[in-house]
Amino acid sequence: MEENLANRSRAELETALLEGSRALQATLAAQQRVFDDHFQRLLNDSERVLQEAFPGAFGELYTQSAKAFRDLYAELRLYYGGANLHLQETLAEFWARLLERLFRQLHPQLLLPDDYLDCLGKQAEPLRPFGEAPRELRLRATRAFVAARTFVQGLGVAGDVVRKVAKVPLSPECSRAVMKLVYCAHCLGVPGARPCPDYCRNVLKGCLANQADLDAEWRNLLDSMVLITDKFWGPSGAESVIGGVHYWLAEAINALQDNSDTLTTKVIQGCGNPKVNPQGPGSEEKRPRGKLALQERLPAGTLQKLVSEAKAQLRDAQDFWISLPGTLCSEKLAMSSASDERCWNGMAKGRYLPEVMGDGLANQINNPEVEVDITKPDMTIRQQIMQLKIMTNRLRGAYNGNDLDFQDASDDGSGSGSGEGCPDEVCGRKVGRKSASSRTPLTHALPGLSEREGQQTSAAARPPPRACPLLLLGLALALLAAAPRGR
Repeated sequence: MEENLANRSRAELETALLEGSRALQATLAAQQRVFDDHFQRLLNDSERVLQEAFPGAFGELYTQSAKAFRDLYAELRLYYGGANLHLQETLAEFWARLLERLFRQLHPQLLLPDDYLDCLGKQAEPLRPFGEAPRELRLRATRAFVAARTFVQGLGVAGDVVRKVAKVPLSPECSRAVMKLVYCAHCLGVPGARPCPDYCRNVLKGCLANQADLDAEWRNLLDSMVLITDKFWGPSGAESVIGGVHYWLAEAINALQDNSDTLTTKVIQGCGNPKVNPQGPGSEEKRPRGKLALQERLPAGTLQKLVSEAKAQLRDAQDFWISLPGTLCSEKLAMSSASDERCWNGMAKGRYLPEVMGDGLANQINNPEVEVDITKPDMTIRQQIMQLKIMTNRLRGAYNGNDLDFQDASDDGSGSGSGEGCPDEVCGRKVGRKSASSRTPLTHALPGLSEREGQQTSAAARPPPRACPLLLLGLALALLAAAPRGR
C-alpha cells in the first residue's frame, strides 16, 4: 500500500507540474507565433510594394533584374528564420550582382567580359553608384533583423525550457515526502486534515529544488527580451526597416540613374574603353528614366500593442520557478488556509514548527521533510540553465546590434558583430552559389568599408597562436640549467 501510494503521489505531482507549466508554454508559443507572423508580414508587404511599384517606375531596369530582388527577399527571410547567413555579406553580394546587371542594361552596345566587370566592382567602392542606400540599408537592416529574429528565438527557447523541465522526473525521496504530505493523514484516521502551508512548502521546495535554480538565468532572459523590444522603434527599428526594405532599393536605383553618365565616364577612365558589341544596338539609345519617390515606412500601432502585451506577460512569468511550490500547494494539494491546530503537520493535527527553507538546491541541506543531495544537481536542468545563458548573451548582443552567430570567439565585444573572421566551416556559411559577385571583393560592393579595413578586420579576427605550456616549461628549465651558477 505504501509503495502504491508513493507511486500515485509521484504521478499526481508530475501531472500537476505539467498542467502548471502548460499555461506558460501556451502563452510563450502564442507570443512567438504572433510576433513571427507580424515580422513576416512586414517583409511580405515590402516585397509586394516593390513588385507593384517598380515595373511602372523603372521599366526594364527592374523587370530584367527581378530575380535578383526576389533572391534578396528570399535570403532576408532565411536570415530572419535563423539560417546561417551572414547578412552583411548577403547584402554586399546583392549590390554587386545588381550593379553588374544594371550596368549591362544601361550599355547594351558594349561587350563587358568578366575581367571588365571585375574592374567595375573595384571602381564601385569609391564611386558609390547607388549613393548612400547600400550603406544605410546595411546599417539599419543588421540591427533591425537581428533584433527581431533574436526576440522571436528567445520566446522559442523560453518555451522549450519550460517544456523540458516540466518532464524532469521526481526523485524517490520526493515521492515518499509527497505521499506523507497527502496520504498519511488518512492512515492515521484524520482524513479531513489538510496540509499545513509551511509543511507543504518545505516538501515542494525540496522536490523542486533543482527547478528553482533556473530562477536567476530565467529572469535574465526575460529582462533581456523586454529590453530588446526598445529596438523595434524609430527610423532604425525593426518595424520601419523590415517593412521598408523596398524604400532603400528604390533610392539605390534612383541614385544609379542620376549618376549613370558620371559613373560610365569614370569607369572608362579606370578600366579602359570596352569593345563594341557587334550584336548590340548600333548606338546607345537614351531610354526614358523613371524615378520612384517613396516615403519611409511609419510604424503602425499593431506592433506597439503586441509589445505591450508581451512585456506584461513576460514580467508576470519572471518568478515562475520559485513560485511553483506555493502555487502547487494552494492549487493542487489542497493546502490548509492557515497554520493552526487543525492542519496536518506530517505527524498529527497541529501547528507546523520548522522554518521554511529557501529556494534552490543549496538551501535544502537542512530540509526537514525531503532528503536532498545538494552535491548532485539534475543534469537536464543544468543543461537548460546553460541554454538560458546562451540565449541571454545573444539577446544582449542583439541589443548592441551584434549577431553573435557570427561574432568571433576572440572578439572582446567591441566590434560590429559582422563576423568577418568567422570561417566557413565553423559558421556553416552557405556557399557554392556561382555568380558574378564571386569575382568582386565585398569591400568594393559595400560602401563604407575599405579594402584595407576589411583586411585588418579579417586579420584581427584570427586568434593568435597559443604556445604549448610544456614547451615553455622545457625552455625555462633549459635556460636555468645553462645559467652560470653562483659561488
